[in-house]
Amino acid sequence: MATRRRFVRALAVAALAAPFGALAQQPSGGKRRIGILLYNSPQLDPIGPLIEELRKLGYVDGKTVEIDYRFAEGDATRLPGLAAELVRRDPGVIFAYGGDVAPHAKQATTSIPIVVMVSNDPVQSGLVASIRQPGGNITGITLIYDELAGKMLELLKEALPKLSRAAVLWNPTHADPEFRETQRVAAARAVQLQSLEVRTASDFDAAFKAAIDRRVEGLIVVSTRLLLTQRRKILDFAENSRIPTIGSWGDWARDGFLLTYGPDTGQSMRHVAVYIDKILKGARPGDLPIERPARFELIVNTKTATTLGIELPASVLARADSIIE
Repeated sequence: MATRRRFVRALAVAALAAPFGALAQQPSGGKRRIGILLYNSPQLDPIGPLIEELRKLGYVDGKTVEIDYRFAEGDATRLPGLAAELVRRDPGVIFAYGGDVAPHAKQATTSIPIVVMVSNDPVQSGLVASIRQPGGNITGITLIYDELAGKMLELLKEALPKLSRAAVLWNPTHADPEFRETQRVAAARAVQLQSLEVRTASDFDAAFKAAIDRRVEGLIVVSTRLLLTQRRKILDFAENSRIPTIGSWGDWARDGFLLTYGPDTGQSMRHVAVYIDKILKGARPGDLPIERPARFELIVNTKTATTLGIELPASVLARADSIIE
């Protein structure tokens, strides 16, 4: 096991040398240590802005700090053991990326500070006691914003003024308020809303069939780990069904969704570095409020609009932060 781990680690170092610089090396005297726990790998999980911001703050891997990576390569069953490995390395702080990753870091230690970035509600999921004063050893960023899902429906309605039937593709086991908020806005906008619940990969075909059977005119995709793993299937459905679709991650629009509206995840990841810096300088994580996104991006894919025969209102195009042509 140890030999395999060293081999995988060596491959990761080689693969990431260009975008991220040298990764974890053997500890040397006087260097602080940062642990990073990931669901996938540094190549697939978008942590580049974090590493860049850490460098700006003076945390250069192999020089002023040692960064220990543990990543599950998409196998969630490995996360408890990987979290325990990081704890045994006794870092000054651990960064856990993802609402399905952070609980494993929490279970592994109550003393080492943990900074998280999650897309679920950290209070509802039991990760922290409150947003303003998390308590314990955890703080960080949540990408949840109560008005976000409702705003997506509003934008879809603005882009499609005649929209009367919409659906939400979501995972109800994910602790967030997005479906509830979408219901609230749908009622106010006189839009019939269909819930398309998916808990496992096997649920998607039935959800897609329901969308067709109910003659859905617009689709909202709530991004969670499950939906991201089925990204290609969702993108293919949106294209083949010709149903205008909106999501919350910018890459969805770049790959073919009509619209995306969501937090600037790069900015949030850079702020994770600020939290790490504060903790390494002595701040207590339980006293640092969980932060919500401060900036949101609207991305419009006019190529998809043309394919669907949609003439987007000038108001939507004028508000776009980025237009895919």
